[in-house]
Amino acid sequence: MKTASNFRLIVLLALLGLSTIAQPVQAKGSQGKSAASEKQSDEGKVKPAQKTRIAHIKLSGQLPESPGQMTLFGDLGIDLRKTIARLDKAADDDRISGVILEIKNAALGRGKLNELREAIGRVQAADKKVYAQLEMATGPQYLLAAACDQIVMPEAGLVLISGVRLELAYYKQMLGKLGIEADIMHVGESKGAGEAYTRTSMSEPVRKNLTAMVDDFYDQMVTTIANDRDLKVDDVRDLVDTGLLTVPKAHQQGLIDRIAYPDEFRAQLKQEYQADQLVYVVNYGKKSVDTDFSSPFAMIKIFQQMLGTRSGSSSRGPKIAVVYAVGPIMSGKSDSGPFGGQTMGSDTIVEAINKAAKDDKVKAIVLRINSPGGSALASDMIWRATQNTDKPIVASMGDVAASGGYYIAMGADKIMAEPGTITGSIGVVGGKLAMNGLYEKIGMSTDLISRGKNSGVFSATNKFSDSERKVVEAMMHEVYEKFTSKAATGRDMPLEKLQALAGGQVYSGRDAKRNGLVDELGSLKDAIKLAKKLANIDADEKPTLKILPEPRNPFESLFGADLDRQREVKLTLGLSEFAPEITNQLRHAWQLRQVMTEPVTLTMPYWLEVK
Repeated sequence: MKTASNFRLIVLLALLGLSTIAQPVQAKGSQGKSAASEKQSDEGKVKPAQKTRIAHIKLSGQLPESPGQMTLFGDLGIDLRKTIARLDKAADDDRISGVILEIKNAALGRGKLNELREAIGRVQAADKKVYAQLEMATGPQYLLAAACDQIVMPEAGLVLISGVRLELAYYKQMLGKLGIEADIMHVGESKGAGEAYTRTSMSEPVRKNLTAMVDDFYDQMVTTIANDRDLKVDDVRDLVDTGLLTVPKAHQQGLIDRIAYPDEFRAQLKQEYQADQLVYVVNYGKKSVDTDFSSPFAMIKIFQQMLGTRSGSSSRGPKIAVVYAVGPIMSGKSDSGPFGGQTMGSDTIVEAINKAAKDDKVKAIVLRINSPGGSALASDMIWRATQNTDKPIVASMGDVAASGGYYIAMGADKIMAEPGTITGSIGVVGGKLAMNGLYEKIGMSTDLISRGKNSGVFSATNKFSDSERKVVEAMMHEVYEKFTSKAATGRDMPLEKLQALAGGQVYSGRDAKRNGLVDELGSLKDAIKLAKKLANIDADEKPTLKILPEPRNPFESLFGADLDRQREVKLTLGLSEFAPEITNQLRHAWQLRQVMTEPVTLTMPYWLEVK
């Protein structure tokens, strides 16, 4: 099959006339000498000019947690892992004197934020300055910029640090207008995932729990700004209460360092670095694929790059596998949704864990989790896979690892979270949507023949009968008991203490550490270091990372994509450009609906948005 696909691609490339594609434009000053790179000495001799290279890295978009993906003509380079790798490369690159981090419309959860701040710290530890360049700075973007040595903004920009805001979406009234009634049950009074369907606002237990989490996020925000900007905590609170500041006002209050347009800032840097030639290495560290189509040998080289190269495949030394467990948890294979995002398929993650377990060169596994949970069955299958290997496993939590996301982590030898991770939510949700009212509105009727007292338990027409509700609730309580007992065993904690932390309550990573639900706070890089230690890999040896699940190469995407999904993607792209807020709500609603097709779910309200 691969041979046939390759042949089809060669034909396609030939038809498109890709042999005439121009070579990628290199960054200014990346090779060769220009007139500016030399200067005349007093003696009339030519000597090299002083050239200073500044790495320019742009942060924008979602920065997803993923194994990554290649395109036909280069590395997308837009996910979190590759972005951090580019910063680390700049830290180690002797040719680079500093870094400009252009932050523009970057969607940063609090887990991603901590990862990037630590990467900035590693550049600074290499005695290189990092400059944050922004036009508008919202809360998370400003917190990232505050980790840099200097913050630079144009005079017309704005700084928006208006505190922490948590928003929940509720669908009860919308469903009611359609004639749809939700019949949802939950175990744990703070388990609020089903409330999206059954209420129009938060219940008191959910509000109390989420208020505590928001308070911790607010404290982290204020103290971080105060420490980074050398300001008093009370003064920062006053600035946050103001919320919106113009750049001149923000500069006056010590929130930014320079008021300058990009061209002015570049001129200033040239003077400060005393550089005869200041070079911005644009798209620094972003990989590109050789696009030389001039001969069959060049084509073969491209095929080898795109089809044959796998992360860590050629290393002879020890490896650490990093398994990305991202998205709502479902049975089956991982997939992407019609409104963006992706689901985590238990088959895909179990296969990845087993592959790492069977590889003799892999000495430890890091399970990188960014998931609000999902199917109880799928979560348990992934948990079981972590128990079936004797290799050390470290769970590393990103923006969110709650409910089923916590379930798959609790079998690891060690659990690490970011300070701003949303985790916990140990509880169970189950139920269905009764569509009978909608059927009546549209003139549709149903008829049935049934045998068995509870034969309608999964019917989408009516709510649960008393008998059906009884058996579903019994099953949910049994799942909850398994969840809490396994969590207590994994955390080496008395069951009573674990149950007091359960009941659907969610925590920041910092509070989860205080309560013993995680072992340490740290980034993915910290988790890899811990895995190396647990695997007894020599301190001087640098293990290769084996990234799993292996990303689909672009040939598979090109020839294996289904046309309906391609149309969905086009629709989503158009809608996201027109109304991104609506797209986000539709994505969350679609994901929740997918998860709720399972009889019992371990999920949190992952449409929850903390700003």
